[in-house]
Amino acid sequence: MELSDANLRPAEKFLESVEGNQNYPLLLLTLLEKSQDNVIKVCASVTFTNYIKRNWRIIKDEPNKICEADRVAIKANIVHLMLSSPEQIQKQLNDAISIIGREDFPQKWPDSLTEMVNRFQSGDFHVINGVLHTAHSLFKRHRHEFKSNELWTEIKLFLDAFALPLTNLFKATIELCSTHANDASDLPESFEDNMETWMNNFHTLLTLDNKLLQTDDEEEAGLLELLKSQICDNAALYAQKYDEEFQQYLPCFVTAIWNLLATTGQEVRYDLLVSNAIQFLASVCERPHYKNLFEDQSTLTSICEKVLVPNTEFRTADEEVFEDNSEEYIRRDLEGSDIDTRRRAACDMVRGLCKFFEGPVTGIFSGYVNSMPQEYAKNPSVNWKHKDAAIYLVTSLASKAQTQKHGITQANELFFMNHVLPDLKSPNVNEFPVLKADGIKYIMIFRNQVPKEHLLVSVPLLINRLQAESIVAAHAVEWLFTMREPNNATPFTAAEITPFVEILLTNLFKALTLPGSSENEYIMKAIMRSFSLLQEAIVPYIPPLITHLTRKLLAVSKNPRKPHFNHYMFEAICLSIRITCKANSAAVVNFEEALFLVFTEILQNDVQEFILYVFQVMSLLLETHKNDIPSSYMALFLHLLQPVLWERTGNIPALVRLLQAFLERSSNTTASAAKLIASKANDHQSFYLLNSIIEHMPPESVDQYRKQIFLLLFQRLQNSKTTKFIKSFLVFINLYCINYGALALQEIFDGIQPKMFEMVLEKIIIPEIQKVSGNVEKKICAVGITKLLTECPPMMDIEYTKLWTPLLQSLIGLFELPEDDTIPDEEHFIDIEDTPEYQTAFSLLAFAGKKEHDPVSQMVNNPKIHLAQSLHKLSTACPGRVPSMVSTGLHAEALQYLQGNLQAARVTLL
Repeated sequence: MELSDANLRPAEKFLESVEGNQNYPLLLLTLLEKSQDNVIKVCASVTFTNYIKRNWRIIKDEPNKICEADRVAIKANIVHLMLSSPEQIQKQLNDAISIIGREDFPQKWPDSLTEMVNRFQSGDFHVINGVLHTAHSLFKRHRHEFKSNELWTEIKLFLDAFALPLTNLFKATIELCSTHANDASDLPESFEDNMETWMNNFHTLLTLDNKLLQTDDEEEAGLLELLKSQICDNAALYAQKYDEEFQQYLPCFVTAIWNLLATTGQEVRYDLLVSNAIQFLASVCERPHYKNLFEDQSTLTSICEKVLVPNTEFRTADEEVFEDNSEEYIRRDLEGSDIDTRRRAACDMVRGLCKFFEGPVTGIFSGYVNSMPQEYAKNPSVNWKHKDAAIYLVTSLASKAQTQKHGITQANELFFMNHVLPDLKSPNVNEFPVLKADGIKYIMIFRNQVPKEHLLVSVPLLINRLQAESIVAAHAVEWLFTMREPNNATPFTAAEITPFVEILLTNLFKALTLPGSSENEYIMKAIMRSFSLLQEAIVPYIPPLITHLTRKLLAVSKNPRKPHFNHYMFEAICLSIRITCKANSAAVVNFEEALFLVFTEILQNDVQEFILYVFQVMSLLLETHKNDIPSSYMALFLHLLQPVLWERTGNIPALVRLLQAFLERSSNTTASAAKLIASKANDHQSFYLLNSIIEHMPPESVDQYRKQIFLLLFQRLQNSKTTKFIKSFLVFINLYCINYGALALQEIFDGIQPKMFEMVLEKIIIPEIQKVSGNVEKKICAVGITKLLTECPPMMDIEYTKLWTPLLQSLIGLFELPEDDTIPDEEHFIDIEDTPEYQTAFSLLAFAGKKEHDPVSQMVNNPKIHLAQSLHKLSTACPGRVPSMVSTGLHAEALQYLQGNLQAARVTLL
């Protein structure tokens, strides 16, 4: 039975509600193992793997989401279960093992290697392949990790346990290849390691042509193709990582792989093999001591004609991808995610060959670049792929000098005028769509060489192309609007694009109605970039546009599937609000009327993918209001305090931002930050709330909570003090001092415990104030400490006077000394900007951002001058005392700084 979206979400909610229970993951594994229904087994494996992804990692000071007994049981059973499962389920469980291994292996899971090695003796290649896949997922991260003693220790552990059994397995497998050459059931894949034995046999396998392993499927690679692909990949890895040791084997591998390429067809099933084979040659040809293998002119010509040109051709399979999945084509061809494609490999090899043989290679390809467009001109409808190949060769040659930011350093303007621009000007937007896409790519690659007037001519052509069935133009529009010239300036101004604004916005929103494009991320990203570039030029069009966006939001909220599309949609909504309300803040009401019904439905249905976005947009709307909070927001307020929202770590930054907006706009709200104070990962968020409470709420509303707040803070100081907490605590108590007075701060401290004020001064403020970072944070602390020095009578009494000069010394240090950014060795410092989950970081909306707020801007402009003036005022009230304490207690350098401040303020100490 298939579940509808309406039934699916409650089912997901139920599973989410019970997954914290002990034995939940073990029940999933039992269901996976015992069920007779394959669909249920697959669903259980997927649910289990997703559960492991969400919960296995232990975050310091956060609740352990999987009890230790369940962890032990999972690790004791999962390898056996994975190896005895069908391939589809084996892959899911292998992913789960990889996640567990990343966190626990090898220290917390030492038996896993032994268990896997023992399975080599089973003789069952279904089991053995499962072991090899799992080992690969555990070991592959070592290719990219930085060198360290811990890394060497870990690698040695792997080698001691795995290298010899793997080599023995390889030898036994090679023997099976010869003794069972006519038995299709006994010819498995093979892997890598241990020079002579491995390299000789790898070379043998590269030339293996067993008919039993050949496949008739044109799409899917067979065992033989996968085997040879992996050997090419391994050989490339050896050539890169173990250059010296591999040298003696390299010539025979070059010959074998060259012959392999020369005899391999264009079928899709060979794509990975051809890609890996060319990548091997590409990695070799750019190394100086191997250049002799390629320098002969006939060799270069043969490589270009027989390997590179054929593998840049646009095949029927590529055409199908272009027509059926434009997003995938953009990712591959325009964004460069085509790492395993023939074209990408050929392009990489062109770049490698040009390192030493640029002249000969350019000469060979120039002939093709000149002849192919001529073939196209003879019969465009039949020969258009020749022109496509010519454009691809031009961009491949250009890429040798390419940098990601500024494009390439040389370009052929004549080629653009004669061969690229005519296709873009064609009135039939759906004619030769691949060539039009090639033209768009050409502009993107040669952007800094194509004169600006040509780019401007291209803009309306690209806007017209937005009506085409292919959505490649949307990517180009977005890209052109955000690209940077070498001086970091944008090539287009809003004024230059404004003449096209109506047709641009019309075509972009129409493009969302094309078949298969209703949630196309490139179109929505282009909408967002257009809003950002055009700014106030879009204001007349906002009412219908926000209606379109709201309808789209309502539709996708039923079943969020495209995270990038959703993100750009919310960014576009934020831009609409910002741009419109910048000119007319009263227009915020219109946005609230359009959005609140959808937002309410999202919150009521607990659409987790959108809740963070909704909170941020509501914060932006609320911060736009000049007066008190409208009643429509107050209905939401109690909902924000529900514990379930705060238990999701990713929600916290957006929730805090929204509560701050409430506090800034209303004197009738209150909030508790206790749960956040207890969390090392989120304690800074609690201080954001506390600071807003202190700054914006009337004192009588806070009175009943003050002592409890400080008790919680001191409890956290005593139990788990971190640098981040200290920094936030210092800013909070100084803001408290500014808003309620220095005497009030001293009284609440000593009211909790006698001499507590002295302890805070001596143990925290004086020694730690240098750690405070951020201009606004330093200013708050400076003004607060100045109040303690000059407006707190007990500081001038005998009881606390011994701390007066050290406190002044520390304040001058805050002004004049570098920030103390040292971190204790035992402390895992979580910076304020850090977010614990990828999803949280991804969900932060750039265009909903909040401006930095200075709560003392109206009171103090220059905190150094403010200190001097305040000390002067204190000295008039206590004649003779202040100069005496300053001259006898301050270090000479600090005294010199203070005298300079007094002179700048034109005051003296009496």
